[in-house]
Amino acid sequence: MAVLATLFVDTSVFVAGLIELGDTSTASRTLLDAVATGRLTGAQSAWHCCLEFYSVATRLPSGLRVSPELANRMLTENIIEKMVIVDLPASARAKFFSTVAGEQVSGGRVYDAHIAEVARLAGARTVVTGNRRHFSCLMRHGIRVLTPEQFVEERGL
Repeated sequence: MAVLATLFVDTSVFVAGLIELGDTSTASRTLLDAVATGRLTGAQSAWHCCLEFYSVATRLPSGLRVSPELANRMLTENIIEKMVIVDLPASARAKFFSTVAGEQVSGGRVYDAHIAEVARLAGARTVVTGNRRHFSCLMRHGIRVLTPEQFVEERGL
């Protein structure tokens, strides 16, 4: 069993790992299976990622969309009960907006910036996401940003 308190998992991994999306789901499913079976412990995610998963899962196109009840069960059993769920501390919120304004972050990009800051403040050393480009800002803080495929291969899962 590997304890990875410094591992942070993004929404895109939840969506691909819990909803069958073809080949793109394989590595995410492998990572979430390792968490579910206890081979990886201490993984973290953001409360915002839980909200995003629920939103996306319940509005996917017909055939992929899950009911609110199933989305709730997936979240509870696979994420909330298996991972450490963190949020942006109240004391960091004003500084967060000052930083994103200074970096000219606008529109929906603020959501990934928020998740990235939650990961950074939670002590993440590795963030796993299907959207590496959206989290590249973490690299300047020495935080690795890997795709699920890269993480699974690197860990030999």
